[in-house]
Amino acid sequence: MTSRHAPVILDIAGPSLHADDRRRLAHPFTGGVILFARHWQDRHQLTNLVAEMKAIREDLLVCVDHEGGRVQRFRTDGFTHIPPMRHYGEMWMKDALTATDAATAAGFVLASELRACGVDLSFTPVLDLDWGSSGVIGDRAFHADARVVTMLAKSLMMGLLQAGMANCGKHFPGHGFVKADSHTEIPVDKRSKKAVLGDDAKPYQWLSSSLKSVMPAHVIYPKVDSRPAGFSGTWLQDILRVDLGFTGAVFSDDLSMEGARVLDGKPVSYVEAGVAALNAGCDMVLLCNQSQVNGGRAVDELLEGLAKGAARGQWATNPHSELRRRALLPQTAPLPWDDLMRHVPYQQALERMEG
Repeated sequence: MTSRHAPVILDIAGPSLHADDRRRLAHPFTGGVILFARHWQDRHQLTNLVAEMKAIREDLLVCVDHEGGRVQRFRTDGFTHIPPMRHYGEMWMKDALTATDAATAAGFVLASELRACGVDLSFTPVLDLDWGSSGVIGDRAFHADARVVTMLAKSLMMGLLQAGMANCGKHFPGHGFVKADSHTEIPVDKRSKKAVLGDDAKPYQWLSSSLKSVMPAHVIYPKVDSRPAGFSGTWLQDILRVDLGFTGAVFSDDLSMEGARVLDGKPVSYVEAGVAALNAGCDMVLLCNQSQVNGGRAVDELLEGLAKGAARGQWATNPHSELRRRALLPQTAPLPWDDLMRHVPYQQALERMEG
C-alpha cells in the first residue's frame, strides 16, 4: 500500500502551462487538477495541455465540472451540448424507460468526448433534489423525487462507466432545499436530520455501491452539526461512511467559495479550511480559480501550509485516501477523437440522448 497522500486538486492559470503551474503540479501534495472554460481553446490545445500535465505527473487526476446544461466547460470544436439534467426528469414523467436509456446515452457521450481529450473525471451526477427554491442548482437537478433522481443518476453513471469514467455524486447530503448560493453565502438548512436523510440523502443510500466519489455541500445543517457538511465528521464519517456504507472518495467542494471560508462563526484561511476538511473525512480538497490571482499565492499557501501542518501533526496523511484517489483514474485507454466519431455505439448514443 502506497503511503503517499496527494490531497490537493488545484487549477492552472490559463490555457497553457507556465513555470509556476509546472512547479505546483510537481508538488508531492498535488493529486489532481480541475479545468475551467478559461483553459479551453480547442480540442487539440486541450489534448496537448492534459498530456503535458500528465508528463509532469503520470497519475494526475484531471477533472472538470462538465454536467450538461449551463455547467459544461467545453462547448465548441465538436463537443456535444449535453442537456440539463432536468430534461431527463421531464422525460421520465412521459416515459420512464426511454428517459433512463437517454440518460445512459448522455453519460456515454459526455465521458467519451472528455476522455478522448485526456480528461479523467467529470464531477457528475448532481444528486440534489429539485425543490424549486435553489437558483444555483435549478435545472442541474434531475427531479424533485429522490427515487427518480436515483434511477436517472444510475443510468447516467452507467454511460460514464461504459466510456471508462468514474463518477462523483454531489452535493451531499443535499443542496437543493436552500435558496442561498454557497459560492457567495453560507446556506443554512434548518430541517431535522430525519428530514434530510429521508429525502435529500436517499440517493446516496440507494447508490452506495455505485458511487465512486462524493462531493459534500458547503451547507450548514444546524440540527446535525454547526459546521458545513464538508467540514463535518458527523456527516462524512458517521453518516456517509458508517450509516450509508459509502466506501469511495470524498472531495471537498471549492475551498474558495464563501461557504467554506467561515467555520464556527470565524473566518478561516485556505490552509485552515483544507486541514479542517481533511480531518473531517475528505480525501481530497479543491481550490479553484486562485492560480491567476496574485500570482497564485493562495495555491502555494495551501500546498506549503498542508505540508507544514502534516509535519506538525495538525492532520495526518492517509494511504487509504490515496488509494481512493487512484481508483478514480480510468483503467482503460480512451478512443481517440477521430475513432470516436466513427464508433457506432457513440453514434447511437448521440441519437438517443435527447430521447
